[in-house]
Amino acid sequence: MGDARGIVLVEGISDQIAVETLAARRGRNLDRESVSVVPIGGAQAIGRFLTRFGPQGSDARLAGLYDAGEEEVVRRSLERAGFGSHLTRFDLERLGFHVCVADLEDELIRALGPASVEAVLGSEGDLGSFRTFQKQPAWRGQSIEAQLRRFMGSADRRKLRYARLLVDALDLAQVPRPLDRVLAHV
Repeated sequence: MGDARGIVLVEGISDQIAVETLAARRGRNLDRESVSVVPIGGAQAIGRFLTRFGPQGSDARLAGLYDAGEEEVVRRSLERAGFGSHLTRFDLERLGFHVCVADLEDELIRALGPASVEAVLGSEGDLGSFRTFQKQPAWRGQSIEAQLRRFMGSADRRKLRYARLLVDALDLAQVPRPLDRVLAHV
């Protein structure tokens, strides 16, 4: 990361996998381009990374993905790091920071549609487990999108495995906007 000319800050490892998978699918070699995708361990940690890589640090070209619920944290951190004041969502996007409606998994599930996500689950042998999950009292009556999103995060490392698989299943003309735009920025 020290020599990176571009850095994409993401909340977690599954987001890193999704960004790197999309880059590879688009024929981009991020290593050759000196672009690093850095999982920061949640939006609350972004300030430290902005200090390290922003104008007061290595001054790399920065971009990032964040969940809508973390927008105020990202906004304040960018302002404190010298990226502007009274930043709007439009300003955040201009700076390369793009919001996911709930999170990146939600974006991928909506882009693919439930039937396609279930097909991916089936190809991995997880459709039966998902059907069992859907029968749990807390999840009966919930939307299938909500069920899929929760299922992705309900087992150890499932979210990491499906980040790559869902991006691989995407039609490249239907890539979720935040994922598409964050890669275009670096």
